[in-house]
Amino acid sequence: MKLCVVGVGYVGLVSGACFAEAGNHVTCVDSDARKIDGLRQGIIPIYERGLEEIVRSTAKTGRLRFTTDLKEGVDHSDIILLAVGTPMAPDGSADLDGVCAAARELASHLLEYRIIVMKSTVPVGTHETLSRIIRSHTSVPFDYVSNPEFLKEGAAVEDFMRPDRIIIGTASQRARDTMAELYKPFMRKSKRVLFMDPASAEMTKYAANGMLATRISFMNEIAMLCEQMGADVESVRQGLGSDSRIGSAFLFPGVGFGGSCFPKDIHALIHMGRASGREMPLVEAVWRVNMAARDRFADRVVRYCRDLRQSECALAVWGLAFKANTDDIRESPAVYCVRRFVEAGIKVRAYDPQAGPATAAVLKGGLDLCQDAYSMLDGCDGLVVLTDWPEFRTPDFEVIRARLREPVVFDGRNLYDPDSVSRAGLKYFGVGRSARCRSDAVGGRDDRAEPL
Repeated sequence: MKLCVVGVGYVGLVSGACFAEAGNHVTCVDSDARKIDGLRQGIIPIYERGLEEIVRSTAKTGRLRFTTDLKEGVDHSDIILLAVGTPMAPDGSADLDGVCAAARELASHLLEYRIIVMKSTVPVGTHETLSRIIRSHTSVPFDYVSNPEFLKEGAAVEDFMRPDRIIIGTASQRARDTMAELYKPFMRKSKRVLFMDPASAEMTKYAANGMLATRISFMNEIAMLCEQMGADVESVRQGLGSDSRIGSAFLFPGVGFGGSCFPKDIHALIHMGRASGREMPLVEAVWRVNMAARDRFADRVVRYCRDLRQSECALAVWGLAFKANTDDIRESPAVYCVRRFVEAGIKVRAYDPQAGPATAAVLKGGLDLCQDAYSMLDGCDGLVVLTDWPEFRTPDFEVIRARLREPVVFDGRNLYDPDSVSRAGLKYFGVGRSARCRSDAVGGRDDRAEPL
């Protein structure tokens, strides 16, 4: 098939590249000429495992092209996918200005029937708004499809190639059949396509992210209670996750969720509820707990530094991205905590495999970026772990102890076994961890990835 993808951010670039990998001919369009020029040269603007290889290989074969000319993309496509950003507006709603502008422009270029597919996360009812906009600018027939993405940053390529499910919201049988054919290469083992109306498809995206964010905040609230009551949240998590009705995914306490998706979608849900006269008290509580988790952890570290009674406290920080395997720092709990440390007068040395430059730009030089996770520890008064990168999961605690000036580890992701840390002569502070923790309590972390 011939596809046009409008918007070359996380969703657009991953979708375009993966569709091209499946044999389709894809034209990616973006108004950012610098980004398009870079992509033509093989420069990938985001870090996502496996993406660079696919972009370069499909571009080399000619199945993936990049342009700033929307007319070119529309003319050379059967299906137009909108992946334009929908950032959070000041009132918490999703800002649809970019999406609406793209709809108006593509409508002006329509010469014959096209299927227009919404990949961006948009409020319920957007299908009516955009259809009305397109009809007001053209008499050419089209079908609208709501096809929300469910990709996890850090595993987006894998998720696209082997999706849990594909949601297709449309009232058109023609569009339904075409979309089923488009996704057929990704359904070889079993069919996981769910058809519904566009409004339900739009709501499904928000409901899914709201549920996942709720699980994270629930465990953070339980972790806070565990600290008060002397229980170990890791044991509680394992006991809770072993219930087949609940499962273990997204039950990891820590410094809270972040990224481009959960925070924005939580606020959009709250705004949609208020706009329709329906309060969303549970969703509002999810966000309050998330911010409390960040503040509680940051407060503990700041109090520790103040108690040292030194003229200057220095901390080593591992991790700045909002999660592992991405360079994304949008709404990153790690960056939030580092900002709190800097504001408290603490000297911060930080290392992240991918997100260092972006963080330095945001904090405007408020921290020292390091290129090595161990040498940066020399003379520091503690190590703070804020992102669960794989390389941080099994560190050499003896080396950490030898290099630190003060033998303290603050584990914001509960990556470590407290007994192992203690045996190396280090004090350990996790999230919701009891002094009576068992050494075999720490499980794997493979399901920590969060969606876009």
